[in-house]
Amino acid sequence: MPTSTEDAHKLLRAWQLALLRFAVTLDAADRLNVAALAAELDRLGGRRNAGETLHFFRRTSSRLCAAIGADLQDRDATLECFCKQIEEPRLRLAFAAAVGLARADSASSQAARPKRNPNLFRGLPARGSASL
Repeated sequence: MPTSTEDAHKLLRAWQLALLRFAVTLDAADRLNVAALAAELDRLGGRRNAGETLHFFRRTSSRLCAAIGADLQDRDATLECFCKQIEEPRLRLAFAAAVGLARADSASSQAARPKRNPNLFRGLPARGSASL
C-alpha cells in the first residue's frame, strides 16, 4: 500500500505534467485540470482552521498559467524559476522547450561529448565498390 508521501509525490508529478500539457495546448480544459490538481495538492497540506486550507499551489498555478499564456510581465523569470524546481531532467527540458526558454544545459551537454579520434579508421582498407 502506498504511503501518503508517495501519493503526494505522484500528485505533484501529475501537476507538473498538467502544466506541461497546458504549455503545449494552451487549452482551457488543460488549465482547469492544472487548477484541479493544484487544489488537491493544497488540500494535502492540511488545514489551519476549520475552513481554511493552504493556497500555495493554486496561487502558483494561476501565476504559471498566466506566464505560459504570456499575460505576465516577468514571464521568463517566473517560468525559469519553476523550471529549475523540476527534478526530472526530461520533464524540465520538455517544459523549457514548450514555453520557449533558451536552455544553457544543451550547450554544456555538447561540450561533455567525447571528441572523435581522427585515427579511428587508420589502417583499414578503403571501401571499394562491391560487385554483385
